[in-house]
Amino acid sequence: MEITIDDYFRGRYTFFKWRSETSTVNKIILAFFMACITGVMAQVVIPLPWTPVPVTAQTFAVLIAGILLGRYWGGLSQAIYLGVGVAGVPWFGGMTGGLGILTGATGGYLVGFVLAALFLGYFADKFIKARNFLPMLALMLFANFALIYIPGMLQLGAWTYAATGSQPGMWTIMVMGLLPFLAGDLVKIGGAAAFAKAVTPKEPFNGD
Repeated sequence: MEITIDDYFRGRYTFFKWRSETSTVNKIILAFFMACITGVMAQVVIPLPWTPVPVTAQTFAVLIAGILLGRYWGGLSQAIYLGVGVAGVPWFGGMTGGLGILTGATGGYLVGFVLAALFLGYFADKFIKARNFLPMLALMLFANFALIYIPGMLQLGAWTYAATGSQPGMWTIMVMGLLPFLAGDLVKIGGAAAFAKAVTPKEPFNGD
């Protein structure tokens, strides 16, 4: 059976329309499934010798969570990821879990995941023009580098101070918690923005 471009457009509209109108139970199931995807991608880990913050693939899942699930539910998926991991399920980076991860060097980034997914889900659902590549790229750049990295580096600075007894400077925090990840994040953001453009309908599906 041949699938035409019209079938593709119709299919993506049908999914987002269903996602918008489906039951709360189904939305929770979708959010849990997205949390699982985040947990799987968190296992792609590249440790760096000079920082406790590793390179991981999970931010790609965070960026698309809001796009696929929309306002509230994209953020809920990351809240589930955070809550289940804190409860002890080892699906944070490197098969870790527990409250110590949230209060550790990378805890602020995890909190930022929830904020980023909420932010992107709101704009993707509310504004049709935001679903195009360039607007989505700009939104994802802000979500990644402001909503994830700011709380991430604040927590990293507090953790470093507690561990060493001295307050690290801004440059030190950037070397540990931002600069090593720039190139990889730009690739993930570009891919996530292209994915968002491809899968989101460019017509209203939820009364927006």
